[in-house]
Formats: sequence, structure tokens, C-alpha cells
Amino acid sequence: MNASKLKIQPHSSAALLSISQMKLGLRFRHGVQHYSMGGLLLLLLSQSANVLAGDHWPQFRGPDATGVVQSNVNLPDKWSAENNVAWKREIPGRGWSSPVIWGNRVFLTTVVNSDETEAAKKGLYFGGNRPKPPESEHEWQVLCLNLDDGKIEWQKTVHQGKPQTSIHVKNSFASETPTTDGKHVYAVFGGVGVFCLDMSGDVVWMKTIDPTKTRYGWGFAASPILHKDRLYLLNDNDDASSLLALDKTTGEEIWKVERDEKSNWATPYVWEHSGETEIVVPATGRVVSYGLDGKEKWSLSGMSSITIATPYEHEGLLIVSSGYVGDPSRPLYAIRPGATGDISLVDEESSNKFIAWSQPTSAPYNPSTIAYAGVIYVLHDRGLMAAYDAKTGEEIYSKQRIPKGREFTSSPWAYDGKLFCLNENGETFVIRAGREFELLHTNTLMEDDMGMATPAIVDNHLLIRTAARLYCIKQAP
Repeated sequence: MNASKLKIQPHSSAALLSISQMKLGLRFRHGVQHYSMGGLLLLLLSQSANVLAGDHWPQFRGPDATGVVQSNVNLPDKWSAENNVAWKREIPGRGWSSPVIWGNRVFLTTVVNSDETEAAKKGLYFGGNRPKPPESEHEWQVLCLNLDDGKIEWQKTVHQGKPQTSIHVKNSFASETPTTDGKHVYAVFGGVGVFCLDMSGDVVWMKTIDPTKTRYGWGFAASPILHKDRLYLLNDNDDASSLLALDKTTGEEIWKVERDEKSNWATPYVWEHSGETEIVVPATGRVVSYGLDGKEKWSLSGMSSITIATPYEHEGLLIVSSGYVGDPSRPLYAIRPGATGDISLVDEESSNKFIAWSQPTSAPYNPSTIAYAGVIYVLHDRGLMAAYDAKTGEEIYSKQRIPKGREFTSSPWAYDGKLFCLNENGETFVIRAGREFELLHTNTLMEDDMGMATPAIVDNHLLIRTAARLYCIKQAP
């Protein structure tokens, strides 16, 4: 992780030092962040480091959006509903947002229905559309928990009323992962609003998001992204799509780009390279990269008809995927920095000046891919995994069946030479990273649980959110 960008973005190749060992010399006094000289030095040294097991996991898939922790961590690779569980906390309502962490504070969102919520059926299937919004009262909430013991420190209702939009039976009204910079936490609820809260749970500002139609009434999922003094919000829907840049302190609009796109569920990615910064927005029609002024830098056509996965950077290449299971085209792209204009492939091309390589039918549907030590791993929704060389795109191994894997929606994560894949039944399959597929073992949580959210990691804590509760996984002494 480029530690000067601790607020968010990207990484380069290898970790230099463990923040978990050095602690960055970071302290909190009355909500104000202070740094010792040792901490500042480490911040400078770690500018070429990947995500470390440090004090913060401030957004979806971590500081660099990869889900990978490169440093040596004292995290278990085996657990159950009871073993290596430091604590577990029942979470009211339903939400598929991931937890985010700053210091010893854990933030997550949920929506509580005053009536009974229809159970979410697991797996890939037709018939989950629920085009009519519920008639019951709901409460949209932001929660703050203590990382050490799981105690709820505050629980803030930011909106109350009847939903004005519908969702798929497997979706929730709280599927967008919040983000934080250590001073404020920013929570987005599609069709309701974006809310900026301070560390005590008080609302600093809010901005209404008008209700809009989504494809088949499936609802929303794209998470907000912080970068320096701005908050970026993607709102692709079937009525009026846009990318919005807000002043993170005041909520004032800096610019708004109207987009010729329909519904998408992918979270954007802020890509920093060679002195440039791009906001990469994947979508069904085109992947578009915007500059910090909101102007288009480059675009790429040739995605599948539904786009969900989040882009990220690995070893200097931008990894983008789109893999709706019903499409013949399910592309995986590796894009070089410096692109301009339309970089789409033509005819039978698999690469060009700016596309280093592509695989036309290799992308997953719901999970994002994960790159670890020069290999890109693709976890498919129906329990298959494949691997590709990150530099060349060459297939390392073809789709391998994860024994009894069943259905996967959350994105995989990695540390200590292992990949971790959480399925919808709350089972985590631990796979050895490398050029051969090897399932090491399976970790099972409570049988009544459902796993749809992507976990968060800090220091020696692994947080797994399920439908019913939040688990803190930690190596027992």
C-alpha cells in the first residue's frame, strides 16, 4: 500500500515492513490523529508496499481494493463457529455491506424491517425479482462496534420510512460498503442518500439520492470511494446514471458526470500511477476512466451484460472483469497505464497498445478476482476456480471444482500464502496459493448463517459478516 494514500488507493509489488509490528506510531487523542517520527518515517518507507496488516481497512476489499494482506500476520487459517472466535455479535436487520475498520472501531450498515423480511434463497436462479417495494416501515442504520470485544458503541438511524425502491430477494437495502478516513464515516444507501457521520455517530451532513429504477428491480450495490478531499459516488440505474464528486467535508457537489449507462453494481477504483490519477468505472456498456476533473480519459467496450466486480491494480496492470454467467462473452482484461481514447479490442484481437492481455470467457459473475504473487485467481459463483499468469494472461490451471463448494457471491481474500473463499453457506474454503490447485481445508460457521459480504482484516483480526451476525476471527493464545 502506498501509505501516503492510507485514505484509499493503490499498491505496487511487495511489502517492506509490517505496520502490525511498527504500529505506525499512530495515536488518537480526542478524535485527532497524531504521528510519531517513527510513524512518519514508516509512512514514507512503505510507499512501495502492498496492503499490510495494519490498523485500517477503510473501504471495500481494503486500502488498495485487492483483498490481499502481504505482511506476515498472526491470523488463523482454521476456525469454526466456536474455535478461534474472539467474539461474535448479532446484527439487527439485513445488510450485505462489508465491515470497514479504523483503529479499534468497526463500521457497518444495515436496514431493519418493522415487518418480517423474506428469506434470501441461496444460489443462482431466476424468479428472485421483487418489483414492488415493501409496504412496511424500515430503518436505515449505521453501526459502530468495538474491535476488541464486539460491543456496539453506537447505532444511528439515519433514515426511516417505507422503501421507495425494490430489491432482488437476495439483495439488501444496505449492500453498499461504507468508507472512512478516521475522522468521518460515509454511508451510502441507494435511493435514499449519502450520510457523513463523525466518529461519535452524529450526522455531519447528508445528501439525498433520488429513488430510481434498477434493472429488474434488483436494487443497488456500488460502494462509495474516498480519495484525498473527495467522495466519489457511482449511481448507474435505468433512469439517470451518473458519477458524482463531492467535497468530503461539506457534501457540496464538485462535479457531476451524466453517464450513458444502465444499471451496474460495480464499485469504481481510483488508480494512481506515474503521477496520474484515474477514476475507473466498470459498466456493461463501457469501462470508462475519468480524470479528477470528471473528463473522460479512455474507454473500453466489450463487457458482459451485467457488471459487478471491482477493478484493482496488480504489478502495474489494471485488472478488469465482467462475467455474467448467461453470456458467451465474459472478459478478463489487464490494462497498461497511460491509455487514451477508445482502447477496445477489434476483430479477434486479444491485446493492443494499452490492453496487455485478455481472456474472453474467463471472468466470474459476482466475486471480484484476486491477484496474489503474480497469479490471478478467478472464483466462479458455482464453485470453480481457475488461475492465470498476471503478466501474460496465460492459463496456469483451468477451472477446478471446489469440493462441496456450492455457491459463492463474496470476493476472496488472501494472506500467508493462502486464498480464502467464503460461500453462501458461511463455509470458508482455504486454498493454497500457487500454480497447482490444492484445497487445504474448510472452515464452517453456524449452519443457519448465510455469507454474502466480503470480510475485512486488520492486525490479527479477521471480520466475517453473515446474514445474522458479525464474527471476529482471531488466533487463540
